Amino acid sequence: MTTRIDRRFAALRAEGRAALVTFVMAGDPDLATSLAIVKALPKAGADVIEIGMPFSDPMADGPAIQAAGLRALHGGQTLRKTLALARAFRETDADTPIVLMGYYNPIYVYGVEAFLRDANAAGVDGLIVVDLPPEEDEELCVPALKAGLNFIRLATPTTDDQRLPAVLANTSGFVYYVSITGVTGAAAADPAKTGAAVARIKRHTHLPVAVGFGVRDATSAAAIAGVADGVVVGSALVEALRASLVDGKAGPKTVDAVANLARTIAAGVRSAAKADQQTGARQ
Repeated sequence: MTTRIDRRFAALRAEGRAALVTFVMAGDPDLATSLAIVKALPKAGADVIEIGMPFSDPMADGPAIQAAGLRALHGGQTLRKTLALARAFRETDADTPIVLMGYYNPIYVYGVEAFLRDANAAGVDGLIVVDLPPEEDEELCVPALKAGLNFIRLATPTTDDQRLPAVLANTSGFVYYVSITGVTGAAAADPAKTGAAVARIKRHTHLPVAVGFGVRDATSAAAIAGVADGVVVGSALVEALRASLVDGKAGPKTVDAVANLARTIAAGVRSAAKADQQTGARQ
């Protein structure tokens, strides 16, 4: 079964460029504003949209995304409302892939069968659940694949060749390579090391490899786009949102603040494609 994610990466491969994958937190700073932001992202150049599912104990997230999740939770965001956000987005955009990213606890509480049914109905295409290792695939990964959703797994600098086959066994859509050790937003990615890591992962899989953590601007996005199939940007967008808030609430420039940064980073991703085409570097 071919998904929207599969089709989008195939189309971008034919164009000769990397994907821009953008992350924003559902319900941050409120449901209406987050929906407006998600709707604005494809026009700003996002190829795939990751939507965070707020959780009270986000162990893998840095301060910016932790704060976004707390703002969303304080605003009353729930997993049910996050699915409603995806559904509302899908009413006006039939093509842009949506990936829900977060932790297993809210899904467990919701009920796996009900969640997968409702996620499908809402037009969700894939899941990234950071605290479910391959040993727990029967819990959610396998049911999600059977339901037609991509299950996207994280690989890190500490995922060695012995561990990679287990990580990749039921992964679909793309592989998310975490370019640094630590939490989100903690440091900048090193393009040389990242390129070597992407090449190593590709020796084990035909799936696209998207790189996240440490991409903050057009320059860093262009550098990563030159060595990977996708560039993931999250903390920088979430921080742009935070800086636009007025007394903790959405301001008149909040949506534009996120969209404008996404547009700038998208230009960086596309500039890498142009450079590669000129040099013949990208295959």
